[in-house]
Amino acid sequence: MTTAAFTVCFWGVRGSLSCPGQEYVRYGGNTSCLEVRCGPHLLIMDGGTGMRPLGKKLLTNGPIEADIFFTHTHLDHIVGLPFFAPLYQPACNLHLWAGHLKPRTTLKDALSGMMVEPLFPVPLDVFASRPDYHDFAAGDEFDPQPGIHVRTTPLNHPNGATGYRVEFGGRSFCYVTDCEHKPGTLDPLILDLVRGTDLFIYDSTYTDEEFSKYVGWGHSTWQEGVRLADAAQVKQLVLFHHDPSHDDDFMDKVVAEANKLRPGTIAAREGLELGI
Repeated sequence: MTTAAFTVCFWGVRGSLSCPGQEYVRYGGNTSCLEVRCGPHLLIMDGGTGMRPLGKKLLTNGPIEADIFFTHTHLDHIVGLPFFAPLYQPACNLHLWAGHLKPRTTLKDALSGMMVEPLFPVPLDVFASRPDYHDFAAGDEFDPQPGIHVRTTPLNHPNGATGYRVEFGGRSFCYVTDCEHKPGTLDPLILDLVRGTDLFIYDSTYTDEEFSKYVGWGHSTWQEGVRLADAAQVKQLVLFHHDPSHDDDFMDKVVAEANKLRPGTIAAREGLELGI
């Protein structure tokens, strides 16, 4: 464990579908969820299945306050939300954010559409914490808590998605997942968002060799992550949103290949905590 004031801990690193099993032990099988500590403030990025164990851990220290940021509302990024224990505690103070939905709908309505019969047994108003919901436009900047500045950008993903840059105490990390690149062209919006960041977490669902089979699915490759990291002069690249077909042995090979191109590159795994 690190003692840094600005930390990122991974509770879910998988994309598309959770995948339990012995071949996913080292990297983990839960879908996207990050715990971010900025001094006394707690941020949570996405609400995949990793959100359930995070919630259980958080409540061991009593009621919490947290800002929860969603990249988008596809099921693998929100399905853990109804199982996030702090939502059911009246003393918890929770703020939910999304930047890809307005003006066509709202975050509250999108989540209500998941928690509705015959898909789910209880509605959104079962949350005793009475969270508040904030819809912004990807590209906006704001300060959710004192000393924390958040920059955002739209991402190329079906139905929209948002990339985040969180700045605190003179350091920054960028969370950019569920974005499809165009081969041969680095996305200028992503480059601008991540330039010079200390920690760059990137959608590395596929390899370049696999990519052509999945054009239009809204995801990128670990090689594109390396290209972006080099061009933007980021300090640490973290590969993220691992495809369910990529088991531990496959991921070991990805990390080895990535380090040939960019030494020090790591792949996110459940339980990994990084100080910035």
